[in-house]
Amino acid sequence: MSPMLEGMLETALYTRDLDQAETFYEDVLGLEKIARAANRHVFFRCGPGVLLIFNPEETVKPPAPGSLQVPPHGTSGQGHACFRVSGGNIDAMAERLTAAGVAIESEVHWPNGGRSIYFRDPAGNSLECAEAKIWGIEQDI
Repeated sequence: MSPMLEGMLETALYTRDLDQAETFYEDVLGLEKIARAANRHVFFRCGPGVLLIFNPEETVKPPAPGSLQVPPHGTSGQGHACFRVSGGNIDAMAERLTAAGVAIESEVHWPNGGRSIYFRDPAGNSLECAEAKIWGIEQDI
């Protein structure tokens, strides 16, 4: 049976301060903003996928009649997301983060030969930039 799931389309993280998140993901990480809806969410393009940043206090509310019927969802606390980065760009990203005052918490050299760096966004979410080969995936997308 061949898998029907082709990959991850979107990843969601949560923060109560969308202004701070918008600045971090757009200005520090360099992601392209797709949309912002008041204090509910801000969405970013990330390679072939999308990073969704939600305010958890807003996403637990049921959708209004006549709007898109996305079920209430969300979480509280810190989450994790990993960005796919080529080995040649990990050091450049670490330099960019450090220049922006973002601490690199850890650098890991994985058994499969790849490496990754870990850092936090302003909401405390654990973020990682890693080579795809840490999971045995070819680097080219």
